[in-house]
Formats: sequence, structure tokens, C-alpha cells
Amino acid sequence: MASSTRDIKRKIRSVNSTMQITKAFELVSTAKLKRARDRMDITKPYFDTIQEAVQDILGADKSIKSQYVSNGESSKPLYIVVTSDRGLCGGYNINAIKKSIENVTNKADAKFIAVGKKANDILRQHGYNVVDSFLYISEKPEFTHATQVAKAAMSLFKTGEVDAIHFVYTRFVSTISQMATDLLLLPIERPALSEEARGSEFVNYEPSAEEVLKYIIPKYVESTIYGGLIEASACEQAARRIAMENASDNAEEIIEELTLSFNQARQAAITQEISEIVGGAEALK
Repeated sequence: MASSTRDIKRKIRSVNSTMQITKAFELVSTAKLKRARDRMDITKPYFDTIQEAVQDILGADKSIKSQYVSNGESSKPLYIVVTSDRGLCGGYNINAIKKSIENVTNKADAKFIAVGKKANDILRQHGYNVVDSFLYISEKPEFTHATQVAKAAMSLFKTGEVDAIHFVYTRFVSTISQMATDLLLLPIERPALSEEARGSEFVNYEPSAEEVLKYIIPKYVESTIYGGLIEASACEQAARRIAMENASDNAEEIIEELTLSFNQARQAAITQEISEIVGGAEALK
């Protein structure tokens, strides 16, 4: 019985040490989440504005012809998949990877650019064609990183190696909710021509709408990827904070159960000792 109580006490100390680590990770993730959300709030207006600008140009004139405008279904897609470089963040990584491959019917036709070590490792292990990877930028993405990713993707699109660019990242809904999202970057879906656009002729594009679109599309791709990287970094920290919080809660429950078992074992040992003393006393009578 003494050996049993020693084992339980050793388990309690081990779980308590683990809980201290998870609580420390939770505090670190909370601080990083605050910084990531601040960056997201700063970049989101530009991210939204440039998307609206592209939609306005396409929505104002149906005659625009460009390789960047959708003309039908794609057969050679490229997926830019954003995950983390480290684990301990719940289902954050696997949800993004599942989202990127859910519409892939033929591995030979699809290409992938992995942003984050987890996407790079898992996609390669499962036989997917990872043409480029960008590691150790997921927690602190910079605009130069987005430019490099966009340049690699645009190069494949312009040469015809791929005919569609999908950007798979995790969208920040709230601190307790994140959603894996597949955003079609190129070719851009042409919006419906609005009644206001049909009747308005005060917007002129010089030298032409096609040239303006040709200039703005690379900026659109870069800014969209950058905005997605910033948002994904906030989601990564939120997911890690939740995972560490759940781990700490589970550790507390395990400690409570072990403490109860320890008290029961100790009480049983005391009861047995009392019974032995009483039995010995009875035998001496």
C-alpha cells in the first residue's frame, strides 16, 4: 500500500509539472495573440480596399479581357497552404491541410506551395507535389514574405504550369473560433454587372481598364496573401492558447482524481494498520 501511495504522489508531481508548462505556453500565446490581432486590425483595411478595387474594375466593364479573369473551370490548380511551423495548436494545421486537398481529384495535376513546416512535411509525406516551401515565417510574417510567395505563384500562373491559384489559410472569426478558408486568388471571378455600373460612365481608366488591371493584379495577390498570413498568425496563437488552456484544465482534473485516489489509499492503509493493532491486542488477551 505504501508503494501505491508513492506511485500516486509521483504521478501528481509529474502532472503538476506538465500543467506548469502548459500554463506558461498559454500565457505566451495570449501575449502573441494580442500583438497579432493588432497587426491584423492595421492591415485589414488595405487588404479589403484592394479587393474592392479589383471587383469594381471588373464589375464596371464586362468587355475586359485578361488572363487573370476566370473563363471556366481549372484543371491544373496551385494551392498556397498556410500552416504553422510548430505543433501544440489543436486542429489548426490539419484543418488547413484537409481544406487544401478536399477538392483534389488527381495528385499529378495539383501543385502546392507550403507556408509552414507542418504543411511541407505532411503534404510531402502523402505524395503531393510541393513545388516550393516557405518555412519559419508563420508566426511573424512580413510583407517581403508575402511578395516572395506571390512571385513564386504568379510565375507558375504566367507560364501556364497552373491555371488557378488557391490561397488556403485560416480565417479569424473570434478568439475561440477559426475557420479554414479556400480563397480563389486567380483567375478572378467576374462579378455581376450592377445597375449602378451600367448607368455610370464617369469612371475612366487610362490607358485602359486592361492595363490598370494588369498593374493592380500583382498588388492584389501580394496584399491578399499578406493579409491572409497576418490573419493566420493570429489564428495560430488563438488555437495554441485554447489548446494549452484545455491541456491545463485536463491536468487539473487528473490531479484532482489522483489526489482522491491518494487519500483513499492512505485511508485504507490507516484502516488496515488500526485493524492489525486491534487484532494484535485481542490476541494478547
